[in-house]
Amino acid sequence: MHPFADSTLTLLTSGYAWAPGLRRRHGDGPAVPARLMGRPALLLHGPAAVDFFYDERHVLRHGALPGPVLDTLFGRGAVHTLDGETHRVRKELFTTRLMTPDGVDDLGRLAREHWLRTVDGLRGRRAVLFDEMAVALAAAVCEWSGVPVADGAAVRRLAEDCVAMVDGFATPGPRHWKARRARSRQEAALARAVADVRRGAVALSSGDRPTVLEAVAAHRDADGTPLDLHTAAVELLNVLRPIVAITWFTTFAAHALHHFPAVREELRADHGRYARAFAHEVRRCYPFVPFVGGLAARDLRFDGQDVSEGTLVLLDVPGHHRDPGLWPEPNRFDPRRFLGREPGPGELIAQGGGNARTGHRCPGEDITVHLLATLAATLPGLGLDLPDQDLGIPVGRIPTRPRSGVIVRVPSRSRPEEPAA
Repeated sequence: MHPFADSTLTLLTSGYAWAPGLRRRHGDGPAVPARLMGRPALLLHGPAAVDFFYDERHVLRHGALPGPVLDTLFGRGAVHTLDGETHRVRKELFTTRLMTPDGVDDLGRLAREHWLRTVDGLRGRRAVLFDEMAVALAAAVCEWSGVPVADGAAVRRLAEDCVAMVDGFATPGPRHWKARRARSRQEAALARAVADVRRGAVALSSGDRPTVLEAVAAHRDADGTPLDLHTAAVELLNVLRPIVAITWFTTFAAHALHHFPAVREELRADHGRYARAFAHEVRRCYPFVPFVGGLAARDLRFDGQDVSEGTLVLLDVPGHHRDPGLWPEPNRFDPRRFLGREPGPGELIAQGGGNARTGHRCPGEDITVHLLATLAATLPGLGLDLPDQDLGIPVGRIPTRPRSGVIVRVPSRSRPEEPAA
């Protein structure tokens, strides 16, 4: 592999523009050599690359995630860092016990209720949609998961901490250290909650299914041992944090509805199929991760290039979603491209590719799509006004979002078309 100059600094300054720029400079092919953090890397692009990347015979996750990402976003010992049987058994906790269809529906209902309650409390005021949506999602996921919170201040603290973990995972400096402090604080609180369940200090749920908290506390890994308190807290946080992080997508949804009034009218008229198609198109058009990464499991070849064992393998996510060979008019925001169909496993990869049950595709993708569709469907009927503000989305910032967070003015009274809380 060609010994390219290290481009870590370029990545940090260019953000989402790094991968497209690298591919343009080196032929725009499906595999481009690079160097990141002093190690050889290969940037992959295209449908064949998705299949290659999500095959565990080719690419492994253990050892691939840098320490700063583990210490902010995912946590040490998280399911994201495992491979093989240990990964499959740990992931069953999420795919078979937590992310059931009934559970997804329940969380969607709670998210809508908490969001409309939040809006009702903001009547006659201005608010930052990003911030208030994060609090509503935090309240919903705590109620859904059985995680105890003392009061509204604790919910807001959880929302702020989950946002900080996501906001600081890909940057040095103050945002990164804020993310580390947030993770430490929430891991400690959740470890105490798991310990309380295990020693019987918390009343168990009376329903048909255990709560998320109970399921994590009772889970046993592939070797038959329960999760230690730290790892249990990490995995609980890997349920709570991604739900709160949906605030990025709902804020992007508000951004899209502001810029595309025709889409807003279609969403207002059809809260079902169109809302789900709209959610898919938001995930396609608005960037979240610049790429996903793993390590070559052995000496390999891809697209005629040798890939040495241990090479850092990166999959270009935003480039995949803007590829004209995959998407007609890729720069056009058009939810109708998803009407009446669900994207294939290698088509829309905002939450990863491949099989969610057996591979590294995010097990919470169904929740993300359902909540995004549910919450986006409320927006056109709320009568929210957007005053003048900076709605620019900086490509150099990872993760990015509208600079203003989308400031809204909430009407003092419900509009006639507004759904009742």
